[in-house]
Amino acid sequence: MSVPKDPVMLLSFLNLKLRDFYSNLEELCKDLGLEQTEIEEKLQSIDYEYDQVRNQFV
Repeated sequence: MSVPKDPVMLLSFLNLKLRDFYSNLEELCKDLGLEQTEIEEKLQSIDYEYDQVRNQFV
């Protein structure tokens, strides 16, 4: 599956997927074939971090 390259679009895409389909980031990454550290680094570049309790990037 292709994911957005732009960090802001990626943020929106991932939070939607986390909200509607996945119970955590690890599950999402495994299912979509994404590297979790790359995703987290890309979103940290725009000051967002994954919050496990909320199951979203904040």
